[in-house]
Amino acid sequence: MSGPPVPLTSSFFGFTELDSVHYGPGCITEVLPKLLKALGAKKVLLLTGKSLYTKTDVVKKVESLLKSHDLYGDTFYEIGQHSPVEGINKGISAFKACGATAIVSVGGGSPVDAAKVMCYRMQEADGGEFVRQVAIPTTLSAAEYSMGGGYTNEEGAKVAVSHTKLAPYGIILDAELTLSTPERLWLSTGIRALDHAVEQLYRPIVPQPLRVLGYGAIVDLFTYLPASKADPSNVDIRQKLQVASWMSLWPFRIIKYAPLGLSHSLGHKLGAAYSIPHGITSCLTLAPVVALKSRFASAEDRAALAHALVHLREPSTGSVDGDVARLSELIQGLVDGLGLKSSLTEYSVPREDLSRIAEQALGGKDNEGGEYGETVELLERLY
Repeated sequence: MSGPPVPLTSSFFGFTELDSVHYGPGCITEVLPKLLKALGAKKVLLLTGKSLYTKTDVVKKVESLLKSHDLYGDTFYEIGQHSPVEGINKGISAFKACGATAIVSVGGGSPVDAAKVMCYRMQEADGGEFVRQVAIPTTLSAAEYSMGGGYTNEEGAKVAVSHTKLAPYGIILDAELTLSTPERLWLSTGIRALDHAVEQLYRPIVPQPLRVLGYGAIVDLFTYLPASKADPSNVDIRQKLQVASWMSLWPFRIIKYAPLGLSHSLGHKLGAAYSIPHGITSCLTLAPVVALKSRFASAEDRAALAHALVHLREPSTGSVDGDVARLSELIQGLVDGLGLKSSLTEYSVPREDLSRIAEQALGGKDNEGGEYGETVELLERLY
């Protein structure tokens, strides 16, 4: 059965260096200059990706706003998918060349993470205070809410840096700026947000209030992602999805790093190495990983997952394990209904790599418990 809720265990909550989150259609016009003034910024580097810069007017709008307040330094738009280190190094050069004192990132998780890594590397090289960023997300990936940033190194592997000062100074959720985001990117990053919310239910360090926010995010993502697909120009729905993304990965300070979960771990191993977008990795892995949890998770974690059915107003199957399996089915149904069903074949992932991917994602082989073998089988079913 889906109830009662999981027991309240001991944990910790600490605030990050994030000052504020602002949301509402059109809010950027008033909020961005105020945030940069409060930050003491003189000139800013606008950091974004090539597609957003060349195929939409979003970046031009932000540039115009910055210029009208004499805050514009330059725009750097060579941040690629999964934040390759080459673009990060060039971004640092652009930052210094224009005399910037802060970064405004616009786009998805890659520009946001690239800005974090740039801030980390500049502080590491030059000392002093960390450069700060204001993040303006146009997808639902939720990268802006964490104090860690991931990038792809020279060998093509995903690497992470973390520090409390890497959390953006401010975040602006202006749904009007998301209207030009391609449908597949918008909806798939919504599944990425769902991945955050679901895996927060069994992440060891998450305090209970954040788990409750996770349940709320799950409900809103199940409700508003199909609504957004049906009515993509509805700004109110898009705004609700941006807030749901925020709820899925509520900012908190981590004393000791703990991974989100197996779906994210598999996504990190698949994404950078095979050029699979973050959102699509979650479309591939989340539902089967939840099904795996019905057999391998602790009793407390299975109960937390099963309790999601209560929030989704779905009837219980009569058992906790059955309810977790049912949640997996609902997630897969959402992915399929949004037109996001994908395969490893589409991204030319060699079958001979699956054992290594599973071992790296799990941190080793679990021959006794059998989770390693089932994870390899999980990946094989994704072709």
